[in-house]
Amino acid sequence: MKTFDFTAEQILPQPLEKVFPFFADAANLEVLTPPWVNFHIITPQPIEMRVGALIDYRIRIHGLPIPWRTRITAWEPPHRFIDEQVFGPYRLWVHEHTFQSHPQGTLARDHVRYAPLGGALLNWLFVRKDIERIFAYRAEALTRQFGVAA
Repeated sequence: MKTFDFTAEQILPQPLEKVFPFFADAANLEVLTPPWVNFHIITPQPIEMRVGALIDYRIRIHGLPIPWRTRITAWEPPHRFIDEQVFGPYRLWVHEHTFQSHPQGTLARDHVRYAPLGGALLNWLFVRKDIERIFAYRAEALTRQFGVAA
């Protein structure tokens, strides 16, 4: 199975103690996900974030409705957590979120290791571009939420 990596990072001009709780609230995923994905959390909220927590979503990718379930496989507040796809649109999806104090606030980093259905060809045609667009939207949403680092 061919895997790919994607990394995004952003300095948020707020302290770690303010940034991590935002990410720890699963409801904020809807704020961070672009409207064209039609992302909705199905799991009743509030969701207790912890190792083993399962979160069910409904999304649309290029118009196709897709169920998605992730499991929290690492939970280390306020520095790190990992969600991994249990089932959904990828053969593999492992999303590590890390947070560290920075002189300008908090450095938030996302690292995704993924394997799309359809392999390298579909990744090149659609998937990588979709992921880049989604994370660009996420960066804009985080800027609206926390401001711009000086």
